[in-house]
Amino acid sequence: MTPIEIGLIGLACLIFAICCHIPVGISMAVVGAGGYLVLTGNLSGMFSLMGTEMISTLSNHEFSVIMTFILMGGMAGVARLSSDIYRLANAWIGHWKGGLSIATILGCGGFGAISGSSIATTATMVKIAMPEMEKRNYALELSTGTLAAGGTLGSIVPPSIIMVLYAVQVEEFIVDLFLAAILPAILSIFLFVIAVRVYLLIFPDNAKRAERSSWRERAVTTKNNWASVSIIVIVMGGIYSGFMTVNEGASVGLILTVFAALVRRTLTRESLSSTMRSAVGSIALLYIIMTGANIFTYFMTLSHMPSALVDWVISLGLSPIMVIWTLVFMYMALGAVFDSIAGMLLTLPFVFPLVTGLGYDPVWWGIVNVMVIEIGMITPPVGINVFVLKGLRKDIPLGTIFRGIIPFLIANLVALTLVISFPEISLWLPRLLK
Repeated sequence: MTPIEIGLIGLACLIFAICCHIPVGISMAVVGAGGYLVLTGNLSGMFSLMGTEMISTLSNHEFSVIMTFILMGGMAGVARLSSDIYRLANAWIGHWKGGLSIATILGCGGFGAISGSSIATTATMVKIAMPEMEKRNYALELSTGTLAAGGTLGSIVPPSIIMVLYAVQVEEFIVDLFLAAILPAILSIFLFVIAVRVYLLIFPDNAKRAERSSWRERAVTTKNNWASVSIIVIVMGGIYSGFMTVNEGASVGLILTVFAALVRRTLTRESLSSTMRSAVGSIALLYIIMTGANIFTYFMTLSHMPSALVDWVISLGLSPIMVIWTLVFMYMALGAVFDSIAGMLLTLPFVFPLVTGLGYDPVWWGIVNVMVIEIGMITPPVGINVFVLKGLRKDIPLGTIFRGIIPFLIANLVALTLVISFPEISLWLPRLLK
């Protein structure tokens, strides 16, 4: 058999293993190591590869930033910074038609800038915003759709854990990804707000106006929001200005969130223990997935499948933009059945050489990739954010949540189309600040 045929068999084995509910990281590691053994016949080399990739992942200085951001997000929840951001947005715009939904979207964006995680953003904001919207008789479709879709902003608003994973895998500068995400993130938030307004033009009775906050209430709320605003400004300002590295910025952010929790006396032995257990579980899972992805990537490279795929696609004579849209639809289909991070790491060995081989910027593709993952998080039948919301509110039917997501799904597709059609939306800031 040729190396490419062995690579195809390995890919089929990987898909079969995942379908058998074997964890993705372990599936990629076993198939990658087995494929290496078949291609080289070197048993000691196979064990050496597994050990080397594991040590390489564990000792990767850039990857360590993910651990810090995960802990920072957990401590931000303990310090109740998410409720601060939500109250601030609600104080200023809550009296608008659909103001609570818009405040929730802005709150999700603000908390996403601290937590870096879509799942954490969704889970946190459901507890804060859902009772307020129910109290004011918001339609369940609107409130659940807002929360599930707003939670995805944790992926596109920097700092983002998925962006760090992408940057580490393709060896790009993390700050470039963060800078490139700023305008697409603002665009996504803006289009979500438009989606709420259009939805309420069609269904005006699905949301009631809240009472307008007085100027004194707004001033007090703004003053009480010092912690969350300060953390976002210090961390992101320090990173973008070059005063701090990404790791230093994440460490400073973690220290500030712990300090905020101590000042507010919300840091107890129980909350610290719970946050640490949750963070350790998430970090361990990511390390397993990254190690497996690296081993599988090595096997794929050895089989020459990525280069063969590039040559085959070029031979089809498709225009580069048609190839990009084909990949986008592929990712949407994958997002409907696979975990988003696993889907990205699984496909990078094939997709990244293809995209860069067509002359596209790897930073731009990273933003497009994250935006497609954002869509996958709310796309049926899986939509991980939908199931996070459903897990917290078992009384709400899945159909209701998915119906509520439709306006935001359209907004996401519009944002994605704009970023693909006009790459400067994502590339302008990194180029400007270089």
